[in-house]
Amino acid sequence: MKREWEELRIASGFLTVFPVANGLDMTPERLGRSMAFFPAVGLLLGLGLVVIDSLLTPLIPRAVVDSLLVLVLIAVTGALHLDGIADLCDGLAGGKDREGILRIMKDSRVGAIGVVGLVMVILLKYLTLHNVPVQLKSAALIFMPAAGRWAQVVLATYCGYIRPGGGTGGAFVDNVGERELIIASLTLILAALVLFGFKGLVVLLLLGLGAMLLLRYFQNRLGGVTGDVLGAANEIMEIFALLLVLALKGA
Repeated sequence: MKREWEELRIASGFLTVFPVANGLDMTPERLGRSMAFFPAVGLLLGLGLVVIDSLLTPLIPRAVVDSLLVLVLIAVTGALHLDGIADLCDGLAGGKDREGILRIMKDSRVGAIGVVGLVMVILLKYLTLHNVPVQLKSAALIFMPAAGRWAQVVLATYCGYIRPGGGTGGAFVDNVGERELIIASLTLILAALVLFGFKGLVVLLLLGLGAMLLLRYFQNRLGGVTGDVLGAANEIMEIFALLLVLALKGA
């Protein structure tokens, strides 16, 4: 249990701005193994959002609360994954082949397409969250961050790392395996069943389909993933998870 506890701390330290992994030896192998707990970190983030939501809802209008919730999630994750979506949008828009895409993605400057992608992701996340009915709001806040981080585990498990010379993302991708995917998937399955009952099975099925489509797209377009791709996948799947929860309103 000590090893698993430390892996949870490593995952939390990487995915958030909180210094919970100080003093731990972050070898590439341990970084890869920590992906087993990525959805668990997402659940913890979601629980924090629920607490903030319950505190602010009686005081200020709903729309303002939802915008603050999106802002808090960005702040506590250090905008880690938003950086990925901006870089990916720029790369896909400007690169004619894999090498060109990777070169643009590595550039620290953000282009017009990257800005548009960034704005649209934040806007979509806010609008979908704002339109989730009150009775599903807490469940959506908890599930959404976990779903996005589970997608990262799926892509890291089944895709190779493609950036020449390696990178931080490579330490995760090169060392994640079936054990991490199984733990991450069981965590998400349990969360979905607890939060949504048997309807959660439909959510999981569609979420899995979405992850497979992303996986196939990045395999065909790039031949694998980078850290930016994993971050972008997180943002895409968070929005998709909110859309699925929103669809439960009419189910």
